[in-house]
Amino acid sequence: MSSRICTVAACVVMVGRLIAAPEVWAQDSAPAAKDATSELTSLNKAGTVLLDLKGKRLLLKSEVVLREGLLEMLVCLKQTKEHESILAVDSKAQIIHAGLMALAAEPGSPAKFAPEYKPASGQPIDIFLTWTDINGNLHRDPAQSWVRHATRKYFLHKVENFPKGLTLPKDGDLKWDERHKELLWYGTMTTAQRDANLKLSSDAGFQAAIKAIFTESQIRQMDAQWVFAGSGFNTDPTTGEKFYLAEGGDLVCLANFATATIDLSVESSATNDTLMFEAFTERIPPVGTKVTIELVPVFKKPAK
Repeated sequence: MSSRICTVAACVVMVGRLIAAPEVWAQDSAPAAKDATSELTSLNKAGTVLLDLKGKRLLLKSEVVLREGLLEMLVCLKQTKEHESILAVDSKAQIIHAGLMALAAEPGSPAKFAPEYKPASGQPIDIFLTWTDINGNLHRDPAQSWVRHATRKYFLHKVENFPKGLTLPKDGDLKWDERHKELLWYGTMTTAQRDANLKLSSDAGFQAAIKAIFTESQIRQMDAQWVFAGSGFNTDPTTGEKFYLAEGGDLVCLANFATATIDLSVESSATNDTLMFEAFTERIPPVGTKVTIELVPVFKKPAK
């Protein structure tokens, strides 16, 4: 797409027209400002969205707003969902949508939940996080490395036939739910705890449940892929104006939302008590750290 357009400013306007809301895009667009040394072009007045046509990537200037807790977002818009997002960026989501399309990234569709679940689709997007630590060392991390599967929750496993005569220690962390026929464990189970629980009974079903809970409760980095879902537009019934749905904050999601600009390509619950991911605290720099987010569309190599 970029090879057919003379200027980035023209590209942004054209992309706005392609998705039928040019009047909305204009509100946050500034005249194209090019950095002569880096060949980056700012797409908004704040200078937080930079298009790198040569490098085939979109850069977002952001900062760390959260290091611990369950997550719905990797990146939200400023002053929206900072309580459940690691990073926040001062921009309109639609500008970022335009920047991705300027790189020839094809939007797909956000996750659908009825009549049956369908995962988000669209151009795969690789995301990298670049930052400098207090010693001046530069880091460039895959975004997945800042996110892990949630461990601060109950892990459950069905046991249809609970071992006869077995009574779990009252002061122990392993619980039995007779009504639902489930063993429950909260948080990460250590190797020592696993071994101690396995000694409680030699019953095959019980042993399998303990081993499954141990495996599921271990700290595991997220490995899912993001896709350019593309959010969507709605019309204000009172004013007749179109608005881009992701302006509510759903920019780069870790839980599926029907309004997401970028979402995971796998099923991920947005319900508070079943959120799948949490911040990988040990790998995230302090709150306030400036981070450059690289959004890199992934294109299939032509078959030989």
